[in-house]
Amino acid sequence: MRKIAKIMGGAAAIAAIPALAWGQDAPTLESLAANDAFVFNTLLFLIGGFLVMWMAAGFAMLEAGLVRTKNVSMQCLKNISLYSVAGLMFWVLGYKLMYGGGTFFGTFEIMSFTAEDTDSGYSSYSDWFFQMVFCATTASIVSGTVAERIKFWPFIIFTALLTGLIYPIVGSWEWGGGYLDSKWAFSDFAGSTLVHSTGGWAALIGAIILGARKGKYVDGKVNPIPGSNMPLATLGVFILWLGWFGFNGASQLAMGTITDADSIAKIFVNTNMAAVAGVLVAVLYTQLRYKKIDLTMALNGALAGLVAITAEPLTPSVPFALLIGGLGSLLACLTVPLLDKLKIDDVVGAIPVHLVAGIFGTLVVPLTNSDASFVGQLVGVIMVGVFVSIVSAIIWTILKVTMGIRVSEEQEYDGLDSHEVGIASYPEFVNG
Repeated sequence: MRKIAKIMGGAAAIAAIPALAWGQDAPTLESLAANDAFVFNTLLFLIGGFLVMWMAAGFAMLEAGLVRTKNVSMQCLKNISLYSVAGLMFWVLGYKLMYGGGTFFGTFEIMSFTAEDTDSGYSSYSDWFFQMVFCATTASIVSGTVAERIKFWPFIIFTALLTGLIYPIVGSWEWGGGYLDSKWAFSDFAGSTLVHSTGGWAALIGAIILGARKGKYVDGKVNPIPGSNMPLATLGVFILWLGWFGFNGASQLAMGTITDADSIAKIFVNTNMAAVAGVLVAVLYTQLRYKKIDLTMALNGALAGLVAITAEPLTPSVPFALLIGGLGSLLACLTVPLLDKLKIDDVVGAIPVHLVAGIFGTLVVPLTNSDASFVGQLVGVIMVGVFVSIVSAIIWTILKVTMGIRVSEEQEYDGLDSHEVGIASYPEFVNG
C-alpha cells in the first residue's frame, strides 16, 4: 500500500502550494500541479525502469564471465530469454496477482492499461514497466546458480512459473497490501527479501535438486572451476551497480516534491556506499583469510552490499549504510565455503549474495526504521522462504521426473554451447 500513498501524497503536497498562494485561482493551479506531479512520477518510473532493465545486461555479462568458455553462449541465451519470458508472464498473470488486492494474492487476469488520468499520480504503463523489470531480476538470480549443467527448456518453464506465479504472490504480501503488510507491518523498501531472497531460495532448491557440476567435488575435496573472462564479469558488476540506482532510487515511487527528490538523492548515496563497503570488506577478508585477494569475492562483495541495503536504503545514515553493506558482504564471503562443505554448487555465488545478504538486510531494517519490528521482519523472511522453497521444490521435482532438468555427462563435458545452442562464444577454445 506504500506505493499509492507515496505517489498521491506527493501530488497533494504540490497541489497545496498554489492553493495557498493564489486563493480563487487554486483549482486551475491545482490542476497544473497535479499534471506536474504526474509527469515527474511517471518519469521516475521510466528512468528507474530502464536502469533496472539494464541490470539484465549486468547479470548476463557477470554470468558469461564466471562460466567456462564452452557455456558462455548458453548463459547469454538464458538471460535474454528469461527477460522476455518474465515480460510476457508479468503481463499475462503477474501484475494483477501482485496488485489486484487480496490477503494472499490478487486476481488471475491479464493486465489492462488505464487511460491517462492525472488523479492516479502516474501512468499505468510506466508503473507496469517498472514492476516488470523487478520481476525479471528475480529470474536472473536463478540463472547463474544452476549454470553449466541445466537444460534450456526446463529452466525456461521454471522461469515462467517463477515470474508468473511465485514472485507476484510473494510481492503481493507486502507491496500489494497483503498479509505481511496488513498484519505484520513488514517493511522491504525495494526487495531484499521480496526480490532477492525469493530468487535466492528458488536458486538454492534448484541447485540441490540439480546436483553439482561433474568434477566440482571429488574425494572430499573442492576443485575450483575458474570462469572464462574476469574483465567481462567485472563489467557485469559495474552494470549491476549502475542499475541499482534505479532499483532502489525509483522505489521511492514519487518525485513530485522537494522531499521526494531529496530522498531519492539520499537513497543513491546510501546505495553506493553500501556497495563500496561490500567491496572493501571482501578485499580485506580474502587477503587475511587466503593471503591473496579474490576478485570474484570482491565482485560479489559489491553485490552483497547492494542487496543488503535494498531493504531500507532511505532511513540509514551514511555510516550505517557502510556498516550494513560491509556486514552483508562479510556474511556472503563466509557462506561460500559453507556451501562447498554442503556440496551445493553455486556457479556465480548468487545464493550468498542474494539469499544470505538479502535476509540480513531485511532483518536489520528496524535498526533505522522505527515503523518496522524485528518480529514482523522475521515473519516475512520465514514466510517467503517456506513458500518459495516448497513451491520451487515441487516444480523442480516435477520437471526432473518428467522431462529431466540435467544434460547428460557427455553434453556437460563438451559444453552446452555445442549441444543446446549450436553457437560457441569462443570457437577457438570450445573445449576450454
